[in-house]
Amino acid sequence: MIISQAKFAGSSIRVSDKPALKLPEFAFIGRSNVGKSSLINMLCSQKKLAMTSSTPGKTKLINHFLINNQWYLVDLPGYGYAKISKTEREKLQAVIKDYLNHSEEMVMLFVLIDCRHDVQKIDLDFLNELGEHNIPFAIIFTKGDKLGPVALDKQIEKYGLQLSEYWEELPLSFKSSSETGLGRQEILDYIENVLTTL
Repeated sequence: MIISQAKFAGSSIRVSDKPALKLPEFAFIGRSNVGKSSLINMLCSQKKLAMTSSTPGKTKLINHFLINNQWYLVDLPGYGYAKISKTEREKLQAVIKDYLNHSEEMVMLFVLIDCRHDVQKIDLDFLNELGEHNIPFAIIFTKGDKLGPVALDKQIEKYGLQLSEYWEELPLSFKSSSETGLGRQEILDYIENVLTTL
């Protein structure tokens, strides 16, 4: 897939307030500071499409980006640690759950995980919850440039072994790096293939 157009289409906190034009949605989510905005900018070849920040937890809304006038890339608030109050965190969780449970246009959720870390309970709990609710998802391992190729493969294999304790069939996964462009074409080609089946 070649992205010839990517533009901001609107923000919302409820599914009912999404853009009026209904198109297939591919959503991106991850723990705070996983590199989500950087990955989105890399995929779309735009440096400032999604706002990046050194402070985790800046995305508070559901942001829709219209891609090639054919589908939406959806930037969801992060889950997990961020320097916000418990009340604010609960509000964000409500926003995320409303979208995941009620967006009829979402065809795939990409869960971003920092490749440098082992499986963390918060990620595992989130993935298992997706499975329980039959929400289709794939994993994108971010910051792949921080490890060498062999170390990266070993870390992903280790992650797979830990997930296999809970999952009979492992979810599809991609390696990525917003710095080097690793995984960009594979992720976009996958999205293109999914679109052809709809």
